[in-house]
Amino acid sequence: MAAAGAGRLRRAASALLLRSPRLPARELSAPARLYHKKVVDHYENPRNVGSLDKTAKNVGTGLVGAPACGDVMKLQIQVDEKGKIVDARFKTFGCGSAIASSSLATEWVKGKTVEEALTIKNTDIAKELCLPPVKLHCSMLAEDAIKAALADYKLKQSKKGETEKQ
Repeated sequence: MAAAGAGRLRRAASALLLRSPRLPARELSAPARLYHKKVVDHYENPRNVGSLDKTAKNVGTGLVGAPACGDVMKLQIQVDEKGKIVDARFKTFGCGSAIASSSLATEWVKGKTVEEALTIKNTDIAKELCLPPVKLHCSMLAEDAIKAALADYKLKQSKKGETEKQ
């Protein structure tokens, strides 16, 4: 029931954002023209929405926010015994660019090692999504969320190692 309601809400928001996909770009509202089709795609079809078990030792959780705009991003990673990220999930409260940045970030970290994931930069996310300068903070949040999730995972692993020694 809640999922159906969320789907209806997302479709209504998309309809308002884009007015009508059949209208030429010059007839769209100014805000709709600011969003690149890649942002709209990730907003309308977000990848990897959800949560992982934050108490699991192989799950890292990053929670970051931008007080200036009110965006809040939770990104979680699940790492296998070989150090490879096998799953990633996100929940974001924010604009279309924040949701798109989160969605893309989860796609990019999957299959990478912990160290490889640390190399993902906000500039790469912004470039891929064609974010305008006014929305660059969304890609910065995504990078910060990745780093926070990786730091949480590493902290859990160091605590796990300490308890095994005792």
